[in-house]
Amino acid sequence: MAAVVLKHCWRGLLLKSSNGAVGAVRSKILEGVRQKSTVQYISRPDQPKLAYRRVKGKSPGVVFLPGYGSNMSGQKAEAMEEFCRSLGHGYLRFDYSGHGASEGVFSEGTIGTWKKDVLFMLDELAEGPQILVGSSMGGWLMLLAAIARPEKTKALVGISTAADHFVTAFKTLPIEVRKECEDKGSWTVPTKSNEEGIYTVSMDFLREAENHCILQSPIPITCPVRLIHGLKDEDVPWHISMQVAERILSPDVDIILRRHGQHRMAEKDDIKLIVYTIDDLIDKLTTMV
Repeated sequence: MAAVVLKHCWRGLLLKSSNGAVGAVRSKILEGVRQKSTVQYISRPDQPKLAYRRVKGKSPGVVFLPGYGSNMSGQKAEAMEEFCRSLGHGYLRFDYSGHGASEGVFSEGTIGTWKKDVLFMLDELAEGPQILVGSSMGGWLMLLAAIARPEKTKALVGISTAADHFVTAFKTLPIEVRKECEDKGSWTVPTKSNEEGIYTVSMDFLREAENHCILQSPIPITCPVRLIHGLKDEDVPWHISMQVAERILSPDVDIILRRHGQHRMAEKDDIKLIVYTIDDLIDKLTTMV
């Protein structure tokens, strides 16, 4: 059973960089990214091309995994790039197939499809050991990738981690609602995370996602794990991060709860906390070496 540490952060940040890099880059993060990597594309046989941005640098590198329907161009992703660039560490962010600038059809994507995207990018573009940072569904993919590539994964940072969420949320609906969804072949989910205010999830997507659920048994991950979640998250309940922490085998697991944090975790203080957390892990891994 994982050792769980709760850190309540509603009055500010509890993590402080030991190497001073965060303080130096803080103003840049708050003002906006001044220098960005260029969008590139990588081809795969008989698969959609994936769009990515990469900063080459020293290890450990950082890989950012965005959420369902999101992309690599959000505030969190860009702030992490600025931070990694300032520190000289490698950084990779990309769009899953059917997302953002990548090829593919969004409605044809599955958890399995996007897991393969993540593993391909880790294998082909991420050099050396990595810290995986996953937001929402990206947190679920982060865990799946860490299980599949333990030699490459040295630490994890989950942001509003949505492990198993589509499947478990659907199963909590009243039976008559589930039957109605099954009859029409899709489930309409309200959300505040996009302009439309809803997600439409197909029954085929849900059935495929069941093959990737991980919360029913111990999770074979042994690296350091940090799980950040907002108590006001209306899309993915914060207790999912608690469940993840309880099932991960690693002895080094911290949960960081923000009293006013929402699902996107995109406020200035949220982003600073994420960057501080990554910096703390880089320092920890460098010290271990």
